[in-house]
Amino acid sequence: MAGDAPAPKTLGDRNTDHRAPLAARMRPRSIDEIVGQEEALSEGSPLHRLLSDDDSRTAPSSLILWGPPGTGKTTIAYAVAQSGDREFVEVSAVLAGVKDIRTVVDAARSRLRTTGRETVLFVDEVHRFSKSQQDALLPSVENRWVTLIAATTENPYFSIISPLLSRSIVLTLSSLTPAHVDQLIDRALSDERGLGGEVELSDEARAQLLRLAGGDARKALTSLEAAASSALRSTDRTITPDVLSQAINQAMLSYDKTGDQHYDVASAFIKSMRGSDVDASLHYLARMIESGEDPRFIARRVVIAASEEVGMADPSALQVAVAAMQAVQMIGMPEGRIPLAQAVVHIATAPKSNASYAAINKAIADVRAGKGRGVPAHLRDSHYKGAEDLGHGEDYVYAHSEPRGVAAQQYAPDDLVGVDYYEPTDRGREASVGRSLHVLRQITRGHRPHGD
Repeated sequence: MAGDAPAPKTLGDRNTDHRAPLAARMRPRSIDEIVGQEEALSEGSPLHRLLSDDDSRTAPSSLILWGPPGTGKTTIAYAVAQSGDREFVEVSAVLAGVKDIRTVVDAARSRLRTTGRETVLFVDEVHRFSKSQQDALLPSVENRWVTLIAATTENPYFSIISPLLSRSIVLTLSSLTPAHVDQLIDRALSDERGLGGEVELSDEARAQLLRLAGGDARKALTSLEAAASSALRSTDRTITPDVLSQAINQAMLSYDKTGDQHYDVASAFIKSMRGSDVDASLHYLARMIESGEDPRFIARRVVIAASEEVGMADPSALQVAVAAMQAVQMIGMPEGRIPLAQAVVHIATAPKSNASYAAINKAIADVRAGKGRGVPAHLRDSHYKGAEDLGHGEDYVYAHSEPRGVAAQQYAPDDLVGVDYYEPTDRGREASVGRSLHVLRQITRGHRPHGD
């Protein structure tokens, strides 16, 4: 229950000791210690105005920090609170309820009224708040009772209500570069708040650590701490690649199969197959598999890509994709990764055509526009009593009775005669389909092919 949630954290609660995690101990104490995010912190930016000594009336009352894990969202909020001697209060969207929010806001209003001291309310993982919880934040933002800084790893335009978005400035934070993470590692190794020079980090292990971190400062420092714990029990107190590997079994992938990363990775997967980059396609396939994505979701994306991206340029791609989907259903995982990989390689390396996909979209657009409502009388059902009296089926030409197996007669509704929806490309098998189609259209529309 919300009432049982832990009390919100204040600035004083963030005084860390040697028992705190390394990432917490190494949190920057001032804005000057923040590494990366140069654009978000640039002079004149909304964040810079909050951190400056300018009149607070010119600064934004609400910021939404959107970025991957470990990019400094909490650190920035902490720095804002320190810069203006503001009270810092942190609530977690995982644990706090509407009652907790109202308690914090009431205290902030009282503090502002009695002492004039402002409050920075930091809401971590704000995307996890329900609509009613986000609604509860609106009055405090509108009336500047608090300076709201909300952090999210999900696209705020999908996960945050419009009224709160319209009252906030969204700042996008980027993943840290390897150079940024390397700087943080050096600081943690030498600083007394961190490891205080008690362990060494080999060049090979450093490169491995940077690779594992993937731009996430918290992940880098957590991994470093785990490896340091092992190294301190050795005689030379050095973190080698073997020590690091033993301490960290597997890099935690930046992928949330129910959130924004889910859609980003799936999008990159499809676009890589479309772009014929087989290696990138396999990377994103592996990333989804290792992150526990539902293999049926992956298989459906592969089947769609076989038709949408390859189509008639290589009709066998759809057969392979459907077979892979059925194989996954029958054999399950992890073996299902093998037919999935085969289908992905087939699609990525196949000639590409979206002509069929474009054709059905154009046909649907005409139907929605009200075109082609009627059916030519000679094509209508003539099997029921009275149909002949209506002229149904009259003068219909049975295609199999024609020399070529193709009948020259009107098939399309009157207002769509001569409309070409399908426009084949000259790629792969579709090139020969295009040549055949040219002949077929000439015959069905009453023209004899040249040279016949």
